[in-house]
This record gives sequence, structure tokens and C-alpha cells, in this order.
Amino acid sequence: MRWTLRIVGGIMVALGSVWTLQGFDVMKNSPMSGSSFWLTAGVILALAGVVVLFFGLRAGVRRGRSP
Repeated sequence: MRWTLRIVGGIMVALGSVWTLQGFDVMKNSPMSGSSFWLTAGVILALAGVVVLFFGLRAGVRRGRSP
């Protein structure tokens, strides 16, 4: 379960970052460039990905590894 959360969270952060850059018009020649919708959607998706990634990393810590 924790690996799934880590992978999904990482993909969400990466995709949200791309959308944010397109919304800021950093990545040119795209229909999404310069659109405030994609800027907002990208920031929300990236933040949600950070939360999912946090829980994925936290799941491994909670179980504890006893020697």
C-alpha cells in the first residue's frame, strides 16, 4: 500500500508541476499555456500529491521496524 501511495503521489506532483508551468506560460506552444485554469488545477494537484506522498512515506514509518 505504501509503495502505491508513493508512486501515485509522485505522479500527481510531477503532473501538477507541469500543469502549473503551463499555466504560468513557461512551457510555450501548448493550448494550456497561459491559462489560469491550468495554473490553479496544477497547484491543487501538486499539493494533493504532496499530501498523498506524505502519507505514503509516513505509512512506512508507522509500522516500525524492530530488529
